[in-house]
Amino acid sequence: MSSAVFEVTPGMRRLCATVLGMQAIVVALVSPVAITINHVSAPLALTVGLGLAVLCVVVAGLLKRPYAYIAGSMLEVLTIATGFLVPMMFFLGVIFAALWITAIFVARRVEGTTKR
Repeated sequence: MSSAVFEVTPGMRRLCATVLGMQAIVVALVSPVAITINHVSAPLALTVGLGLAVLCVVVAGLLKRPYAYIAGSMLEVLTIATGFLVPMMFFLGVIFAALWITAIFVARRVEGTTKR
């Protein structure tokens, strides 16, 4: 994908970074819930929860580049997959995926309208 095909706009970057920032907090909180309520082993829960949270923050910092949006989309799939540790995350992961997609399309539409 070249940047001409997928243009990263400032509004898209802000909205997507906001989604990933909120998502980082939620996936970090998966660890204690998985350990205490679902009796998942601590190393697995911490690796998944905190690892995914760190990836969210890293990808949020890379959102100036088009490939970061592919990475962000993969993070949405991984967030949904955390539902295997904490079943409520199936629902929350879908919510974050919807927010991610909405952030991309709404920002593109709004900034496309204001350029005219």
